[in-house]
Amino acid sequence: MQAKTSAVRQGGRRLLVRPSDEQIAEGPARRALIAAGCAAFEEHFGAPEPSALVFAPGRVNLIGDHTDYNGLPVLPMALQRGIVILLRPRPDETVRVANLDPRFPPRTFQLQTPIDPDPAGDWVNYVKAAAQALTDRHGQLVGVDALIASDLAVAVGLSSSSALTVASALGLLHAADIEMERHDLMSLIAEGERYVGTEGGGMDQAICLGGRRQYALRIDFDPLHLTATPVPPEWRFVVASSLTEAQKSGAAREIYNLRGRECASALDAVKGKIERAESTDGFRELMARTPLSELVALSQEVLNDRLARRFRHVVTEAERVERACRAMMDGDLEGFGRLMIESHRSLRDDFEVSCEALDDLVEASIAGGAAGARLTGAGFGGCVVALCHVDRTPALVEHLTTKFYEPRGVRDALAGVGSGAGALLVAEPSDGARVTAL
Repeated sequence: MQAKTSAVRQGGRRLLVRPSDEQIAEGPARRALIAAGCAAFEEHFGAPEPSALVFAPGRVNLIGDHTDYNGLPVLPMALQRGIVILLRPRPDETVRVANLDPRFPPRTFQLQTPIDPDPAGDWVNYVKAAAQALTDRHGQLVGVDALIASDLAVAVGLSSSSALTVASALGLLHAADIEMERHDLMSLIAEGERYVGTEGGGMDQAICLGGRRQYALRIDFDPLHLTATPVPPEWRFVVASSLTEAQKSGAAREIYNLRGRECASALDAVKGKIERAESTDGFRELMARTPLSELVALSQEVLNDRLARRFRHVVTEAERVERACRAMMDGDLEGFGRLMIESHRSLRDDFEVSCEALDDLVEASIAGGAAGARLTGAGFGGCVVALCHVDRTPALVEHLTTKFYEPRGVRDALAGVGSGAGALLVAEPSDGARVTAL
């Protein structure tokens, strides 16, 4: 396949991209994945070859969990691993999707309004979410044949589901020759992904589309705004799987959605006791005009214990994001690490979204020399992110391998999250989603 020039939009600018081998494959592992995808594409759909490749990265959230759907900031970075889609347009309104992973069987649906979802938890609903959102916005789209491959593990809290939705949206837009501003697409897909039944915020879609190599991004909401913060070159974030799946589209979904409702109830009750609060005020407005200590004290007066703890996590976590951004700008590794530890304790005790495996992995990370560690993502399983100095990385990896993974039967932990056998990934702050014409 010959690489052609393609045009994409990023941050409101139209960019002309001449993809190199690195842009298409980014190393031998990605090239092997794409080669396997091309073979599977031919097997499922026949000739001609796919005409475009989409890549959408996963993400690791460094600090600020369960704050985005409350309108408060987060600090994630895009990963070097993600979702690949090989596609070609069709002459009709049919979408045929297949997956290189045999756990996810092929699916076919029509681009119509409405697009009825498959049963809850079915993987194709994330593709349908993108199709429904774009159909609502732009009208009739163009059908595609699409082969999906991934080097990012699913259900580990690294946003494989949102990466699939974003990649599907970019592929459908490319097939229909429709352009959208990146910021508009971030918001559209964040709202559209609620199609699957999860009442999430906008962090995952924003970082997937807006990621920048060597940077973490502070993301603010209402209005959506991304601020790039350089990750100090001597810092390393190690992503470690707890070996417990975080099925936000499955059994944990109702718990996740319940947390959002609890936060809304707590906010309404606290606003009712603040004389100057307006009906439209959210957490951000309250925090801007009321000292943190006063808000926490008031919440303890007017809320029951459970809602007071939910409220306390949200407001203190948002304040930790502010402090973490300053620590990263200052290169204060120890200070950032302490904030990660505080964050995990809050997620464990106040928000109650941790589990025994995550807690054990955080403790093992700190014992192995990490400056800090915390669960990342929604919780209920999934991954921990640990921060250490580059010189400490081999020792941390060795400690986690011998103390956490080998006792649990995992021998090749550093093979990488998403490789099938591995459980550890040294994260690289990476660029956002992109389309390459083939």
